[in-house]
Amino acid sequence: MSEDPMTECRPLRVDAVRNRERILEAAAVVFAERGLDATLDEVAVKAGVGVGTVYRRFSDKDALVGALFENAVDEIASLALTANDHDNSWEGLVWFLEEALQRQCENRGLRDIVVGAPYGLERLAVAKCRIAPALSALVQRAQRDGYLRLDVVEADFPIMEMMISSLGCLTNQLAPDLWRRYLTIVLDGLLVQRAEPSALRPSPTEEIVSEALRSRQRHLRHA
Repeated sequence: MSEDPMTECRPLRVDAVRNRERILEAAAVVFAERGLDATLDEVAVKAGVGVGTVYRRFSDKDALVGALFENAVDEIASLALTANDHDNSWEGLVWFLEEALQRQCENRGLRDIVVGAPYGLERLAVAKCRIAPALSALVQRAQRDGYLRLDVVEADFPIMEMMISSLGCLTNQLAPDLWRRYLTIVLDGLLVQRAEPSALRPSPTEEIVSEALRSRQRHLRHA
């Protein structure tokens, strides 16, 4: 559901515009940290306004999510298109995964949207539909050029992104680049052949593993 059409057509007062901007800024922080499980009450507290003010500017959470993440999802779709311009199809696929995962690992709300959170706003769905054909072209090109295993399908990639970005969100504070280690392992598994294994980034310390597990438990308790 989108914002009220009458609200969209009628010019907003200066204070209403200011409140809308504060709400969007607060939502960006709250959703990035908590993901889309965060509530509008939490957004209101962060914005320093009453929850009624949030509902006056956005009819429901769907409308707020759509306003906040439409451009971000569209950016990932554009990344997939740009990746197809790489001369080397494998390098294009790797570049896309790195760029998309970087954004998802830094922003849990965006990650929830990309991997299929139940906020199916039409405008977000349209943006996500732009990703699918571009990703399909990346996959088919890398397979045609002999880089990517032929038994890999496009549907595998959202699953891989979900696994890696989940780790990235859990370890973002202590080890913000740890997810790259596991992307490298996954990429080596996707290749038809490689002369030798790729060099890995440093392994996680016990402290990082423990904190990731604790973060996971906290997330499950609040889910």
